[in-house]
Amino acid sequence: MTTTPDIVRRYFELAGQPDGDAYLALFADDAVVEDEGRTHRGIEAIRRWRREVPLVTYEITDVEEAPEGTVVTATISGDFPGSPVAGLRFRFEEYDGQRIRRLRIAP
Repeated sequence: MTTTPDIVRRYFELAGQPDGDAYLALFADDAVVEDEGRTHRGIEAIRRWRREVPLVTYEITDVEEAPEGTVVTATISGDFPGSPVAGLRFRFEEYDGQRIRRLRIAP
């Protein structure tokens, strides 16, 4: 397992919290998030997506650097059908030390 970049670590610290503003501040204005076959472009779309999904807890099981970026594998648990879900991959494909530009979430 590689060292988790700070912006990725902060994502998982904030994603399970109810404070949406701190979470959204992680994303660039033109960021793209892909989740469950849907693409969310820009902060307002990401805000709407976040409101639709339940808050969950994350157990990170692996972090690796891949050609497409940092890939974090996690188990998520929460109040949703099928919980917990193991082996979900968070592909941080474009980011810098301040903002996430592209995130794909899929098995």
